[in-house]
Amino acid sequence: MENQENFRDTINTIDEEGKRKWLFPKKPSGRFYEYRKYVSYFLLVFFIASPFIKVGGNQFLLFNILERKFNVFGFPFWPQDFYLFVLSMIIGVVFITLFTVAFGRIFCGWICPQTIFLEMVFRRIEYAIEGDRGKQIRLAKMSWNAEKIRKRLLKWTIFFIISFIIANVFLAYLISSDRLLLYIQEGPLQHLSTFIGLLIFTGVFYFIFAWFREQVCIIACPYGRLQGVLLDTKSIVVAYDHKRGEGEAGRKKFRKSEDRQALGHGDCIDCFQCVHVCPTGIDIRNGTQLECVNCTACMDACDSIMESVNYPKGLIRYASEENIVKKKPFEFTARMKGYVAVLVILIGVLIGMLFLRSDVEAVVLRLPGQLYELKEDNIVSNVYTYKLINKTTKEYSDIELKLLSHKGTIKFVAQNEVIVPPQDLIEGSLFIELNRAVLEGHKNKIEIGVYSNGQLIETTNTNFLGPRSFN
Repeated sequence: MENQENFRDTINTIDEEGKRKWLFPKKPSGRFYEYRKYVSYFLLVFFIASPFIKVGGNQFLLFNILERKFNVFGFPFWPQDFYLFVLSMIIGVVFITLFTVAFGRIFCGWICPQTIFLEMVFRRIEYAIEGDRGKQIRLAKMSWNAEKIRKRLLKWTIFFIISFIIANVFLAYLISSDRLLLYIQEGPLQHLSTFIGLLIFTGVFYFIFAWFREQVCIIACPYGRLQGVLLDTKSIVVAYDHKRGEGEAGRKKFRKSEDRQALGHGDCIDCFQCVHVCPTGIDIRNGTQLECVNCTACMDACDSIMESVNYPKGLIRYASEENIVKKKPFEFTARMKGYVAVLVILIGVLIGMLFLRSDVEAVVLRLPGQLYELKEDNIVSNVYTYKLINKTTKEYSDIELKLLSHKGTIKFVAQNEVIVPPQDLIEGSLFIELNRAVLEGHKNKIEIGVYSNGQLIETTNTNFLGPRSFN
């Protein structure tokens, strides 16, 4: 029993001496692999096209951290909308948690960018140049002759070019596609620091997809550890049906002349195809493991073998432990219902906040260190700084600030006409003057309306200081 369980104490990609054990997974094929290709190609097109798509003049997806400009599905977000971003992240975490509780690590095998780029881009290029598993193993053991040098240089060159393209697309998400295209036209020497950063990103992507590979999923990604506390016996995962596969006498190689059922052997013929095709090098027959990314490659490989020996398919399939042991169908548990309820509430709150979100945000604050000035005719004056943020793609001109809660005047300092450009902000100073008779005490809350061409576009509140008493 100890020898059967030692896989839990080791990593398949590291040998007994602690050295990297390079994996040569067999090229997958089958029904699920075809489905994964369609999903992957769609996501690849989405990834490459998103920064170049414009919605209402806004880039479809933009995450400009340095300038604090963000576009999500064409809607611009500013640092003042950070609470919406936090709420969106919480919704994402709850959704992934719910999905993992119900369907295990299916995200990793079908949607994760690491898996998509590695399995559907880089490995497919590798298969085209070096061949399938057997040819790759022979090439690795081969001395550095002309054939090996030619194939390795060709592969590494293509890998570097693709990594450079990925880095450029990634940069378009960070600085905008318009600026990226401008930088390309002007040449790298005009923007040397950006070009150096681009090369660093290229090196990182090349390192990950050319060398580090499955180690990202096994060592670096925290999601594999997360599934350990989220999965239970009711979770649907890529699972080996050990009841059917092992039988009473265990698995055995296939022989046509033997009556396996009479001998007590299960349907698993111990062909190791599920192991050879696994991109993380595990044996799915050992049960659910941290390294499994639910990529379904073992399912396709096993179905192909079962079909060739006239056994029913589905020895490795999407199933829960309870489905395999107790033949129970999928059950929507109370825990899942709880996650769904939380998810619905959070999404409802987010939608409500999005509808309440204004296109223009105004902030008026009293100038620090200043009190008030008492003028003639009992006029009290306070000095303020203001900031107007335009989150839209249209210009707001002829800006006026008017008092809504009190009778008084607002005067801009050294500005005759105030204009807020598209997706930009303006800052300045202003005076607010009120008659002493309308003040109630030392500190008064006042409401200010922001008008553009005579139309109210936003309101804001601030405090106004006056004398403590009339004596």
